[in-house]
Amino acid sequence: MRIIISGAGAVGTHLAKLLSRENMEICLLDESRERLGQLDANYDLLTKQGSPTSLQDLRDLGVKDVDLYIAVTPDETVNITSCLIANALGAKRTLARIDNYEYIMPENKSMFENLGLNHLIYPEVLAAKEISEALHTNWMRYNLKLSGGTLELCAIKVREGAAILNKRFASGYFNHNRYRVVAISRGNKTIIPRGNDQVEAGDLVFFVCKHAEREFVREQAGKTEHEIRNVIIYGGGRITQKAVREIPANMQVKIIEPDRELCYQLAEKIPNVMIICGNASDMEFLKEEGIEDADAFVAVTENAEANMFACLAAKRFGVRKTIAEVENIDYIPMAEGLDIGTVLNKKTITASYIYQLLLDHSSVLNVRNLTTADAQLAEFIAQPDSRITKDKIKDLRLPENTNVGALVRDGVGVLVNGDTQVMPGDQVVVFCKSQDIRKLEKFFK
Repeated sequence: MRIIISGAGAVGTHLAKLLSRENMEICLLDESRERLGQLDANYDLLTKQGSPTSLQDLRDLGVKDVDLYIAVTPDETVNITSCLIANALGAKRTLARIDNYEYIMPENKSMFENLGLNHLIYPEVLAAKEISEALHTNWMRYNLKLSGGTLELCAIKVREGAAILNKRFASGYFNHNRYRVVAISRGNKTIIPRGNDQVEAGDLVFFVCKHAEREFVREQAGKTEHEIRNVIIYGGGRITQKAVREIPANMQVKIIEPDRELCYQLAEKIPNVMIICGNASDMEFLKEEGIEDADAFVAVTENAEANMFACLAAKRFGVRKTIAEVENIDYIPMAEGLDIGTVLNKKTITASYIYQLLLDHSSVLNVRNLTTADAQLAEFIAQPDSRITKDKIKDLRLPENTNVGALVRDGVGVLVNGDTQVMPGDQVVVFCKSQDIRKLEKFFK
């Protein structure tokens, strides 16, 4: 597969690195030689200095033969224009990063497709939805609805005293068919559990369960739920502006933003929310603004260090739930080690969406890169005569770092074990290491 990525910024660079692991021909286009030079020596991909809106530069790259053209520069207009040119020159599919919410509304999808824009992605909107979900399920680090809500993924930091600690999987303790532990994140290591593995205090544990069993999962993990009524958000950028529209009306939101001019703009755009001009790294300021009465604190400025520090300050004042945007991927393990509740990263959100485009649409429903684990969660449809349907799961010789967690058959969620046999048409939830997803895809085609 041939892919061109226009824009060697944070998102484009991360995508190029991620996709260079695959057996694909990747080319990264950018106007800055300096940004491209940082990649040349370390990754197996082509780079070209040039303009994403130059017909000649795109022709020189062979855009007429590419399977997917991705435009993720910071400029929405450049991205859209570039995709339209790429489509006109013969690119099979195009994707543009945008920042206009109107463009991603369902009623406008066909209009853009007719123009030659197949896919639009707005990472800030996706991040805003994650914030809302994290506030709903505050005792978890992450909660993802799977298979239309029939199943759920619950990611929980397990503390001392939890019932599931120090129980080997081979002991039979987890054979109750009420949830499946599909992965464990421990430090910088992602573990797909086998018989001799066990959960340790401080692990981030990934459970798959039915919604009705969520309370049992909470009890097993030793967590308590608390009501969130007062939310403070640090940073008034696009994520915040979208998040306040997603957060339930019963939660009171206060926004802290250092830029006075932006504060005035926010007051006009979202008049029902209190806007405070100030710096959340100032402990006295936080105290004056009622941090001790806050149930949740969300830090989404453009500075990852400031976000992490602000969340630590909030925890010091007793805030139970903290959420930080951490765009530097190298900082994510540090954020986890500092016990910051939920970590957001727009790069992994974007990568999840694009990964899905690279796989076979007939068998793939959804792919999700997980921020705090070197792993992906995928939902596949078992095709007739596919390898996954030929034998029991334990006899299929699936890739080593793979865990089949559950399936949906005739609208009913079913947790699986080694003796389960997948049937054609089943929707199957699989957890795997990032590098193994394409190997796994072959079992479902």
